[in-house]
Amino acid sequence: MSESQVSRARTFRELHAPGRIFVVANAWDAGSAKLLESCGAPALATTSAGVAWSHGYPDGNALPTPVLAAAIAEIARVISVPLSVDFEGGYSNDPAQVAAAIGPVLDAGAVGINLEDGTESPELLCAKIRALKSAAQQRGADLFVNARTDVYLRGLIPAERAEAEAIARGRKYLEAGADGLFVPGVTNPATIRAIVAAVPLPVNVLVAPGMPPVAELQSLGVRRVSVGSALTQGAYALVKRAATQVLKEGRWDVLLDRALTHRDLNALFGK
Repeated sequence: MSESQVSRARTFRELHAPGRIFVVANAWDAGSAKLLESCGAPALATTSAGVAWSHGYPDGNALPTPVLAAAIAEIARVISVPLSVDFEGGYSNDPAQVAAAIGPVLDAGAVGINLEDGTESPELLCAKIRALKSAAQQRGADLFVNARTDVYLRGLIPAERAEAEAIARGRKYLEAGADGLFVPGVTNPATIRAIVAAVPLPVNVLVAPGMPPVAELQSLGVRRVSVGSALTQGAYALVKRAATQVLKEGRWDVLLDRALTHRDLNALFGK
């Protein structure tokens, strides 16, 4: 790791310190990353969905890893804050292949990743975590692995057993070497508090309807909040509304409403 990458890795860990909370904004390309950094984001993460869509692929382990690495390098080139990467399920069910794929991601400038269990067994994710941590250590990299459990997001088990299952998986991922626990889909304050109390890892939640505000999440013990693909979806929705109005109605109210100026955007990427 370069000196700057080592510094960013240290900063990223400090953001997860007990008593702190931060919102990680999710970018999908260099332009969105630079814009989000200019808005005050203390760290950035990629959204697998946004990166996949922007390169013409569906979300869900379909993005070729060389395309992912190139996108990470483009983002890392224009920002100065820490960058975490949505590594999906590692793009393989073979832990050795997952470990091999992390090299280009680290070389591109990432200091952290999200790694999800999806519909696979938690034991498989544990094996991937161990393989990734070993591979990173061999490269002298301090890789922050945010283990994501999809118990709530995918409704993997009956609701009455979801909390216990999320906790059990979180403890397994901790033992395997994970640095954080990401539980997308959970919004109930009591459940969030229970998971935080039971798993001694920084807990990360995903913005969703019904989610308490940041101040309340901090009081529950949450240390990281992700916006996921919501910003990408909002940007695409705006483009669709503006283009539809221009192409079908011959008007451009939406197109010109509060648009950033050419000068401002150019200055964002200037020297």
